[in-house]
Amino acid sequence: MDKNQSVAAFGALSQETRLDVIRLLIQAGTEGMAAGEIGDRLGVRQNTMSANLSVLAHSGLIRSVREGRSIRYFADFDGIKGLLTFLLRDCCGGRADLCQPLLDEIACGC
Repeated sequence: MDKNQSVAAFGALSQETRLDVIRLLIQAGTEGMAAGEIGDRLGVRQNTMSANLSVLAHSGLIRSVREGRSIRYFADFDGIKGLLTFLLRDCCGGRADLCQPLLDEIACGC
């Protein structure tokens, strides 16, 4: 992920509902969630949720699959990995021993 893509991703995450959506989809893992279910869980109206999902999709942080009349959304772990890699690329001046505790905490969700 380059600087412009990272700025777009951070812009998408800078709104409370969108941040809640991405965290919810990360928790849902490979199952993902239907758009209506996301809105219900977060108490957000359909048209508002649709706009927020669109922003997140354009930022590369989520992806979707149509299932009949419904759309299922998933965290795009490649996009999230790209954003984290962009942030941590030069972590600790290249001293892996200093970065490892941070990476371990991110990886295990501690």
